[in-house]
Amino acid sequence: MAHWQVLTLIWALVPLVNTVNFLFCPIERLVEEGEGLRVGQLFRLPLFLLMILLMVCVGASEATMTQWASAFTESALGVSKTVGDLLGPCLFATFMGCTRVFYGKKSEKLDLTKIMLLCGGLCVVCYLLAALSPNAILGLIGCALCGFAVGIMWPGTISISAQKCPRGGTAMFAFLALAGDLGAAAGPALVGGVADAAGGSLKTGLLVATVFPMLLILGIVVLIKRLGKSKGDAL
Repeated sequence: MAHWQVLTLIWALVPLVNTVNFLFCPIERLVEEGEGLRVGQLFRLPLFLLMILLMVCVGASEATMTQWASAFTESALGVSKTVGDLLGPCLFATFMGCTRVFYGKKSEKLDLTKIMLLCGGLCVVCYLLAALSPNAILGLIGCALCGFAVGIMWPGTISISAQKCPRGGTAMFAFLALAGDLGAAAGPALVGGVADAAGGSLKTGLLVATVFPMLLILGIVVLIKRLGKSKGDAL
């Protein structure tokens, strides 16, 4: 604890290595000069607006659990903050990494939208398990498996956007990232506000936050229908 600065410097090596990598990494243009869609044109595309909604829900579903997993573990299991951090966010991150590695290996054989739909359903189950389970261990399992459920959502939405709207350019990805960050801020704030109003009941806050993965499922269903009608055509 007395030398936390050392740990910070060690973690600083990660972006430093990335900086060096980017100096030598070839970066292709997203679209040629003058061929990208303007902001006004982007917001007139129904598919783009749907992707914005998905990113808000993805950001909220992901960040809400990561932000509150430690506090939930501490209160539910009665453990210290150190143990809560290791059992909560650490397990969440581990499972998130597992799902991204798995999909990266099997992506050519899997339907991305269907995988996202299944993961959305699992995310709802995880939130309900954490919020409603009378058993603290089951609640912790819900927190951990939520990482597996949301792991593919953010990169998956970006991937579909790039595939179906190749002329979106930098502006499209900027707005998608902004939408994800908006959800990541709104979700935890909602849980905190509801939990405070419910007398400190974090489970009540997580139960209300289930609306985000539910909206995510609805959005993916609409997306699958739209992609089916477009027959794979890019916008």
